[in-house]
Amino acid sequence: MRSFVVILGPTARRGLSRLMPVAHLLRAADARIRVEYTQTAQQARRCATAAVSDGEVVVAAGGDGTIRLLAGAVADTGGLLGVIPAGRGNDLARQLGLPHSPAAVADLLLHGSPRHLDVLRVAGRTIVGSVYVGVDAVANELANRSRLPAPLVYPAAGLRALLRWPRTRYTITVDGRTEQRHAYTVVVANCGYYGGGLHVAPAAQPDDGTLDVVVIGHAPKLLFPVVLRQMRTGRHVRRGHVVSYRGTSVTVGANRPMTVYGDGDPVGRTDEVRVEIRPRALRVIAGQSGRR
Repeated sequence: MRSFVVILGPTARRGLSRLMPVAHLLRAADARIRVEYTQTAQQARRCATAAVSDGEVVVAAGGDGTIRLLAGAVADTGGLLGVIPAGRGNDLARQLGLPHSPAAVADLLLHGSPRHLDVLRVAGRTIVGSVYVGVDAVANELANRSRLPAPLVYPAAGLRALLRWPRTRYTITVDGRTEQRHAYTVVVANCGYYGGGLHVAPAAQPDDGTLDVVVIGHAPKLLFPVVLRQMRTGRHVRRGHVVSYRGTSVTVGANRPMTVYGDGDPVGRTDEVRVEIRPRALRVIAGQSGRR
C-alpha cells in the first residue's frame, strides 16, 4: 500500500478543495496520506525531498505550475509523483490522459503504474511541459493577474498581448543548426498542450527523448485569432508560417529582451535562453490502474 504526502502552497485553496474527496477515498482504502502546508517554493522542494527519502509518493494537487514546482525535487531524488488535477489549465493531465473524478483519481494513485517522463532543464529549473517566449509568454503574464473565469482568461490575455506585440526576430539553434525568423512566439515543447488546452505541438510526446520546437511565424495580426482557434486541434501546424523542429538541445535568442515562461510560471527576462532535455528523469503515476 502506497503512502502519500500532498504538498500545498499558501495559495492552494483550489488544490485543497479537490484534495479532500480524494483523501477521503484513499483513507477508506487504508492508505496513509498526510498534507504539508508550505510558504515558499524552497520549503515545498525540501518537503518533497524528505518525503521521497521516507518512501512516500509526492502528490501535486494543483495545475502545471504546482507539478513543475515539485517535479525537480522528485526527479533529482528518484521519487514518484502523483497528480490531482486542480489547476486552470491542467495541460500535463490532459497530455497524460489523467482522470478528474475523485474516485478515478484515488484509484489511479492507489493502483496505477509509474510512467517515466522526460523533463526540460532551463536556467537551473526543471520544466515538465514547455518553455516559451513571445506573445504567449506575455499573455501568460496577463493571465496570471486576471480574475476572469478559466475558459476566458487565456483567450482574453492572448488578445491583449497580441495587440501590443512588436515585430521580433528570433535566432533559433536546434542541435547546432541555426535559423533566424520573425515570429510571434517560439515554443520548446516536451508535452503537446499548453495555455489551457492549446495543442501547440501535436507531435510532442513527454517520453520520446526529444524536444519539439514550434515557431508561429510573423503574419498579419488579423490572422492570429484564426491560428489560435486552430491550435485547439493542432491544425495550425499546416500553415505555411508555422515551422517545427526537433532536437535535444535548443537555444532561442531575440533582437530584444524576451520574457520567458515555463509551465505557466515566469523563468526570467533575457536575450537568450537555452533548453535541454533530461530523458526519462521523472516518474509519474500515469499508467492504467492495476485493479480488475
